[in-house]
Amino acid sequence: MITLSVCVGSACHIKGSYNIISTFQQIIEEYNLSDKIELKAVFCLGHCTENVSVKINDSEVYSVSGATARRFFETEVMTRLSS
Repeated sequence: MITLSVCVGSACHIKGSYNIISTFQQIIEEYNLSDKIELKAVFCLGHCTENVSVKINDSEVYSVSGATARRFFETEVMTRLSS
């Protein structure tokens, strides 16, 4: 199972973290991945000056915006499901 953590701390909240979560939820439903991906809201991942902070399992922290959320999911998350 993949754990997808999205920061909902103050800075990320202002930058649209709940929109990112909503986009990820839609994609998880579209592809019927609820048994393979756990989507979590977390507090501060330490990259407050960038876009919304997202972490996959224990990987590096990624910077995601509303405009890049779907592409990020498809390139970073979906590829991990395949391997």
